[in-house]
Order: sequence, then structure tokens, then C-alpha cells
Amino acid sequence: MEPITLEQMSSIRLMNRTDMKFVTNKSMLVQLLNAVGNLYYVQDIDGKRISNYRTVYFDTPDHHFYMIHHNGKSPRQKVRIRTYLDSDISFLEIKDKNNHGRTQKERVKIKNLDSFACNECDDFIRGALNIGFDDLSPVIENLFQRVTLVNYGKTERLTIDFNVAFKNFETQKSAETGDLVIIELKRSGHEASPILSELRTLRIKPFGFSKYCIGIFSKCP
Repeated sequence: MEPITLEQMSSIRLMNRTDMKFVTNKSMLVQLLNAVGNLYYVQDIDGKRISNYRTVYFDTPDHHFYMIHHNGKSPRQKVRIRTYLDSDISFLEIKDKNNHGRTQKERVKIKNLDSFACNECDDFIRGALNIGFDDLSPVIENLFQRVTLVNYGKTERLTIDFNVAFKNFETQKSAETGDLVIIELKRSGHEASPILSELRTLRIKPFGFSKYCIGIFSKCP
């Protein structure tokens, strides 16, 4: 697949978007990529096409964010620190999904996980959620690898996550997802996507999947 750099992708950050998620396995992923590989660029950073991520999700003592998501309510939010392990860059992020199914992401760059309890972060969280970092604690750590594709028209991003692992900070238990692959189609609207027809052909159907909720659900005390 032809490479695309981060600089070339700057016009398609899609911080306000619609999402569709699909769950499959690695063998089906190979079939999918063979079918659509000539329609997408692949993100390439210094010759690397697989990126390593670490995400730490925060919640209230009563798991408010989890319960809102689990019960299918909206609007709903998630608070997390995402670290791009290959570059050691971290962001405190708030993801908000509204009643119309649109996802908006706001974020602020931080030094590391310990920087969560800083004045700037507290102001950021209070401004969006009307609570502070004293009301939140780390609940789930999530490690995974990702390949990012961009269609030739540069109107969508496709993220492919695999080798997903969880650690529950409350129970100190860990879990892995084995052969599982999570595909997420991210668009600014509902433009035609070259991958949707092939997903239908392979009978890979849309599936609501939250790494945070799966991590909580699979390792509840």
C-alpha cells in the first residue's frame, strides 16, 4: 500500500465525526486488506506502519461514565490519557458522543500520566464536565497496536486495532483479546466509503464495541 505521512494527514484529523465499528479476526482482516488495499494509503512514520498505543481511562468511584455507556444513553463522555508509545507523546482527551451519533474529541497535550493532576488539566476537565481530577481515578489501562488507513479522497480514516490487552487497576487483573481485530471507520459525515461494500461481502457487520466498557465488564470485581 502507498504510504502517507502524518503531515499529509493533517487535513483529516476528524475531531468532530461519525464512527462505525466492526469486529473481526486477523484472517478476515487479511482478506479485507487484499480486497481494498489499492484504495487506501497506509500511515507511515519513519518506515513504521504499526503504531503502539497506551490508553488509561478515568472514571468516578461509581463508574458513572461506564454506566452511561453501558445503558446506551447519550450524550456520553469518556476521559482518558492516550500515549503514543513510539513517540512518547501523551494527551488528556475527552470524547463526547451526542444524541445524533456524532463524536467530538477535545484534548490537551501533557507530559505523562502523572501530569493528570495539574491545574491546566483540572481546568480542562472542569470546563467540559463540571468535575475535577479529584473526582476521577484511573480504572482501566489498555494497550494495543494500530494500523491507520486513509482513502485516496482523504475524506475518511480507517483504524485497525489488534493485540489488545487490558489491565484493571481496581482488581489488578489483566486480560488479552487474542485474535480479535477492531476496525473503526471515521468520517466527517456519511460520504460513500470504499470499504463498506467489501465489509458487507465478507459479512463483517457493524458492532458497538468500547475498549473501556469491555475492559470494565470483563474484569469487574
